[in-house]
Amino acid sequence: MSVIAAAEPPHVAHRDNHTHRDVNGGWLRPAVFGAMDGLVSNLALMTGVAGGAVTQQTIVITGLAGLAAGAFSMAAGEYTSVASQRELVLAELEVERRELRKHPGDEMLELAALYESRGVEPALAREVARQLSADPERALEVHAREELGVDPDDLPSPLTAALSSFGAFALGALLPVLPYLLGASSLWPAVLLALVGLFGCGAVVARVTARTWWFSGLRQLALGGAAAGVTYALGALFGTAVG
Repeated sequence: MSVIAAAEPPHVAHRDNHTHRDVNGGWLRPAVFGAMDGLVSNLALMTGVAGGAVTQQTIVITGLAGLAAGAFSMAAGEYTSVASQRELVLAELEVERRELRKHPGDEMLELAALYESRGVEPALAREVARQLSADPERALEVHAREELGVDPDDLPSPLTAALSSFGAFALGALLPVLPYLLGASSLWPAVLLALVGLFGCGAVVARVTARTWWFSGLRQLALGGAAAGVTYALGALFGTAVG
């Protein structure tokens, strides 16, 4: 009876509510980090310069330079980081592929022992390991997931990470500059727009995490506001000292 029940299709409610979002695509972390970093760093940079009582033109040039430099730096850093991690995983996969080719029997026993350690009956564990090991590519995939914790077919893309980081940083860094480009003559419109952007980014991030939208939004607002306040104070202090 239990075998029949196991063969039945899943209940519609379970099927509809048991889908998962892509957590290994390599785009979410650099995009979120890029947007937040762009907002906070460029806002802090511009307020720090503004605290030194410089001209409006200097503030705008500083903001645009910070946008360009930060976006390219983030993209280069993400590409190098993800590419290095990917190359390391590929090297380890090649080691595993070589072991499967040279010692298939030992690798099959290793997989059976792993399943036994998780509570599978010894005879069943050996049979499962035997069937999975029949196809070398499937065996590699299983060993990679069990031993390395990675999916060989779903490795993050360096280019995706770089482009996500570049675009997100540029978009975030643009917000503090935008009021000046539209004709604003004081710092406050830039600060207000950037703070709204910080809250909005935090709220959007909450859509893909377990946090509430208001908590995530307020957290980003507080962190970004604190950074801007500190750098403005430092800019005013150093501007006065230099002047």
